[in-house]
Amino acid sequence: MIYDDEKQKLVDAGFSGFVTIGSLMADIAVVPAMPGVYVVMRKSGEQPMFLQHGTGGFFKGKEPNVGIPVLERNWVGGTSVVYIGKAGGSKSGATLRSRLEPYMQFGQGKPVGHYGGRYIWQLQDAQDLVVCWKTITDEEPRDVERRMIEKFKNSHNGYRPFANLKD
Repeated sequence: MIYDDEKQKLVDAGFSGFVTIGSLMADIAVVPAMPGVYVVMRKSGEQPMFLQHGTGGFFKGKEPNVGIPVLERNWVGGTSVVYIGKAGGSKSGATLRSRLEPYMQFGQGKPVGHYGGRYIWQLQDAQDLVVCWKTITDEEPRDVERRMIEKFKNSHNGYRPFANLKD
């Protein structure tokens, strides 16, 4: 199964957590208050069901939803990875917890500033997505995130993960 293989590669690379979004919405305290990178994964290898109107909040009045054709064009098959994100670094005091908390709140419809990765909130099974993370203290999390996205693109015909809207 793709999820199991990709999860094992992430475990081998030092990632931990692997908790559902539903669990994180209930208790964000399991996420370390350290800089790092995180990955959102989907266990099911089936084609997802997209929602016309997801659960994402209207941050600064901006419509978080896009049309289903946009979601279908951005969907990347053959992988369980749907989003790669980062937290903190030399120019940011953010931590994995302080970054993921508003992401979870955004997915609950709250108007918070985590507009990136918003496509996941239009997946019918968003609550079941799995989040893992790796703390980073010896380099910039943004550099690690960029390398991970580039590696993903190299393995998937130039496509970014589904909810990554930029490199």
